[in-house]
Amino acid sequence: MWIDTHCHLDAQEFDADRDQVVARAAAAGIHMMVVPAVDATGFERVRACAHRYGYAYALGIHPLASARTKSSDLELLRGLATSACADPHFVAIGEIGLDFSPSAPTAEDQEPIYREQLEIARQLNLPVILHVRRSADRLLYYLRRVRVSGGIAHAFNGSTVQAQGFLDLGLQLGFGGSATYEGSRRIRRFVAELPAGSIVLETDAPDIPPQWLRSNGSVARNEPCELAPVAAVIASLRGISLAELAAVTGKNAISALPRLARLGGVAN
Repeated sequence: MWIDTHCHLDAQEFDADRDQVVARAAAAGIHMMVVPAVDATGFERVRACAHRYGYAYALGIHPLASARTKSSDLELLRGLATSACADPHFVAIGEIGLDFSPSAPTAEDQEPIYREQLEIARQLNLPVILHVRRSADRLLYYLRRVRVSGGIAHAFNGSTVQAQGFLDLGLQLGFGGSATYEGSRRIRRFVAELPAGSIVLETDAPDIPPQWLRSNGSVARNEPCELAPVAAVIASLRGISLAELAAVTGKNAISALPRLARLGGVAN
């Protein structure tokens, strides 16, 4: 049994065949997914998607949406998240964070929104699902000032010191398709050497496809069913069995997002 801790199942890329995508995932042994929101317009969409398939969801505003985010969006998030605490499918505030890639909104746009969402998570005693891109140190700066109840640093690709910083604050580190790239030496070293209790699995579908979906300059759509062969690569890098990896990463996912336990860790 696999848990995909980060899958944008609500994305328009899946509109034409979402039921078939879910069926393929179930056939591959993926019985639980976490569907994070990326902006206020998607809050109801991720909730409905999670309920339709028996999965989990998170509510939050992605850093790349910062420039178009209004104060009313944050108030909407606060209100919906407060109400959603009664919903067993709701597990976290996310996808939130910081993105310092060249095309991203300015830090001045992003950081107040990130901090406010950390405050919402703290007030509601919820974990967070963090977007980390060239921003680990600044993410940690705020996490040390606004203490939240753990969560996941999604698609982690930082330094050893930064990895330890997130672990020290009670977060898990998320890994997926990038671990299959032979050129991703740091990520592959992390999935091979990090303590067993510190990693969770994810696809970020339809993004971050594994190596076998990239050929001749083209990139195929990623799907949650790809988590199983990605897990096989990670198990090989760690030198453990698939069963052992499934057990430990499933336990880690529920540790990072405790409300998953209310769903039994599997889809209804």
